[in-house]
Amino acid sequence: MQILHLVPAAYFHSLPAAEPYLPAEFAADGFIHCTAEPEVMLEIANRFYANVPGEILVLEIDSDRVTSEVKWEPPIHPGGTPAPASAERLFPHVYGPLNRDAIVGIRAAARAPDGAFLSV
Repeated sequence: MQILHLVPAAYFHSLPAAEPYLPAEFAADGFIHCTAEPEVMLEIANRFYANVPGEILVLEIDSDRVTSEVKWEPPIHPGGTPAPASAERLFPHVYGPLNRDAIVGIRAAARAPDGAFLSV
């Protein structure tokens, strides 16, 4: 199954390509936040990343290739912010480094000049 993850392009490109991927927030969160539905990812992007400057990438991940544990859980949000409308959904959380061969696609999210996300 394909799952999606958002990451600032500058951060992603600063990491060694030969090493597994870990987001900057991994130490605090303990897992990698993902989702399976593009429409939910768009909602999440606009809720949590609209004020993040620069290009944001969407990592397309084949969950069957992920070597770390993937758990489907209720949403967990940084800083205790309220859950989006999709709160009843379960989200895939990757509990460990993401092996690069599980990343099957990378694309830039489309943004408006004000930072709002138009598509992921």
